Amino acid sequence: MSNKIQPRTARGFRDFLPAEMLKREYVIKTVREVFELYGFEPLQTPVIELNETLYGKYGEDAENLIFSAKHGRSDKDELSMRYDLTVPLARVVAQYENQFNFPFKRYQIAPVFRGERPQKGRYREFYQCDVDIVGVADMSADAEIVAVKVRALRQLGFKQFTVKINHRRMLTAIGQYSGVPDDQLADLYRSVDKFDKIGADGVQKELEARGIAPSVVSRMMKLITEQRSGEANLDYLDNILGNLPEAQTSLNDLRQLAENLDDLGVSAEFYDFDLTMVRGLGYYTGPIYETIITEPNLGSVTGGGRYDDLIGLFRRESLPTTGGSLGIERIIDLMDILNLYPAEIGGTVVQVYVTVFDENTKRESARLATQLRDAGINTELDMQGKKLGKQFNHADKKGIPLVAVIGPDEVTQGVVKLKRLKDGEEISVPRADVAEHVQAFLTARS
Repeated sequence: MSNKIQPRTARGFRDFLPAEMLKREYVIKTVREVFELYGFEPLQTPVIELNETLYGKYGEDAENLIFSAKHGRSDKDELSMRYDLTVPLARVVAQYENQFNFPFKRYQIAPVFRGERPQKGRYREFYQCDVDIVGVADMSADAEIVAVKVRALRQLGFKQFTVKINHRRMLTAIGQYSGVPDDQLADLYRSVDKFDKIGADGVQKELEARGIAPSVVSRMMKLITEQRSGEANLDYLDNILGNLPEAQTSLNDLRQLAENLDDLGVSAEFYDFDLTMVRGLGYYTGPIYETIITEPNLGSVTGGGRYDDLIGLFRRESLPTTGGSLGIERIIDLMDILNLYPAEIGGTVVQVYVTVFDENTKRESARLATQLRDAGINTELDMQGKKLGKQFNHADKKGIPLVAVIGPDEVTQGVVKLKRLKDGEEISVPRADVAEHVQAFLTARS
């Protein structure tokens, strides 16, 4: 019997080889630059949190997916792996509040963990990219969160997407208008949240199965299936629900949000008001948002909303807070499908491969590699001593665009021979100016 261990990853977890990592790093770098463009500051929190920090914040369905963290018997704390980056932010704000100037605008790009069934676009470990604004009750903060998402997606090359916007209190108003008992409003949220998956008929059947009267369900379904597009939807709801305080509050918020989005230059083509968009997490209190790439559709790629009460679970008084998350994993999948990566992303980070002609020129090759690296050019130096032809083959297989040769003749003449592999073009350049010529040769290839 073999004692060798079969190499494999746990289900829902992945390795990322260099070509994949370069794509991931491109996406994360682009998103980070957009976050910082809007003045968001970086934050990092532990992968593991106390159970008392995580539980009781998300709602029953989500909390069933929290990963327990096994640990030594000497540790009395009950621990779990973070489900998202939002609850840890609430803890941080309460724990270090004297060190922050409010409003506090933070971003965090880090892995989160969920114990769900792995499938295409869903993993047990995946990265979230969060932006949040703490300390602003005005809808200008919510508009900025939406604007950041729109800019990030456009910067990555997406053209067909919609940020769906709703309001938690509007959902309450719809329930009240329809006659849903207060103690069953949570059931309403859970079922309507599945609208995209099971359709109107499925939602109606599920609500009736939960014990809500068919006449009540029908009234509610008529309201949400006859909704209009854009701000016309707000006028439609105002005519029907306007006398309900919850409706008035949410309508005022959403109209202010639309006005602020216009001020921030966000075109109405990129967002819509949608009553079927719920967001399942229990901590949301106001506007909620979710982005769908319309073609192809792998589900939502961003989510978020206002959660004014969450920080209050960790301090005497709460602070108004709104934020959102970009689902990097789905964005990366979609960028592959839509071929949105720049041509130079993927393959290798190496720009030049310096060959070793023979033992007599080995030191000159090492010095040339150092000269190029000192000029900021990513350089790989041959280390195997294979024949020159095999060194060229190695560079070609890795996708390295340029090969540098410094043999005995080149050493004597004080030059370096450069060959661009994609078209076979060769030039000899002065050794002293080699970095400048390499930069020009690399630029010419694109």
